[in-house]
Amino acid sequence: MSNKIKLAIPKGRLYDEVVKLLEDAGFQLSKNGRCYRPYISDKEIEVKIMKPQNIPKLVELGSQDIAFAGYDWIVEQDADVKELMDLKFNPVKLVAAMPKGKAKLKNKKIRVASEYEKISKQFLEKESLDYIFIKSFGATEVFIPEDADMIIDNSSTGKTLQENGLMVFKELLSSSTRLIANKDSLKDSWKKKKIEDFLMLIKSILEGRKRYLIEMNVAEDKMEKLIPLLPCMKSPTIAKLYGNQGYAIKIAVEKEKVGKLIPFLKENGATDILVFNLKKVIP
Repeated sequence: MSNKIKLAIPKGRLYDEVVKLLEDAGFQLSKNGRCYRPYISDKEIEVKIMKPQNIPKLVELGSQDIAFAGYDWIVEQDADVKELMDLKFNPVKLVAAMPKGKAKLKNKKIRVASEYEKISKQFLEKESLDYIFIKSFGATEVFIPEDADMIIDNSSTGKTLQENGLMVFKELLSSSTRLIANKDSLKDSWKKKKIEDFLMLIKSILEGRKRYLIEMNVAEDKMEKLIPLLPCMKSPTIAKLYGNQGYAIKIAVEKEKVGKLIPFLKENGATDILVFNLKKVIP
C-alpha cells in the first residue's frame, strides 16, 4: 500500500463544519471553484469531496481509507467499515411521515417516497404494508400529497415536516456524522499509525470545544477547603505565587459547569479568575 491516506469529505451542509474541524486540527485546505480534490497541507493525505450517499461503500471497497459519513448512509448501504468515532455533527432522526389526519394504512397500497431504499423497504415489510416505492433525489417532502402517501426522510427539528403538514408516523433510526475507516487500511502498519494520529488530533479538537481553561489565585488559608471541591480532568495545576501570596491554580472544566462554578469559586476565596477557550485537549 502507498504511503498516502485517502480522505473523503462530504459535500453539502456538512462540508463547512468538517473543514473547520480539520483546520482547527492543523490541516489547511484550499480549493478553487468546482475542484473536488482540494489541496491539504499534510502531504501524506489526499482529500476528495464526494456526495454523502457515495462515501460509506467507497470506504468499504478501499478506494477511500477514511471518511466523514452519516450513520444513516452507512446503514442504508450496509457498509462494512470500521467506525472510529461519533463526532455528533448533524444529529437527525430518520422518520416515516404522513399528512396529519392520515388514513388507515392497512388493506390499501400506499406510495412511499424516499432516498433510503433499503431502510425504507425493510421498515415497510416489517410493518406488513402494501406499498409502491418511489426513489426520490432530495426534497422528499414535496411528494406529499399528490405523488406519495408517506415519505421516509431525515429530520433534525421537525420544522420542515410541520411546515408541509406532516406528522411522524414512526422513527426508524438516529443518525449523526461518524469518522469511518476501511478495515484493510487498518491492517497496514503505516496507514494504521497515520489514521490513529489523525484520530487523536480530531478528538483533541472536540474535547477542547467542550471545555474552558480557568485560572485563579487562591490564598494559602483557603486552599485546603477549595482544592478537593474543584472539577478538573485529573487534578488541578498548582503553582506558588511570587512573594508567598498564595497559589495560582489552573483547571480544565466542562463548559456546562462554568455558570455555577464561577460564583462558587468567588464565594470560596478565589480571586483574579480568568476563563479561556481551549483549542485542543489531549488526555
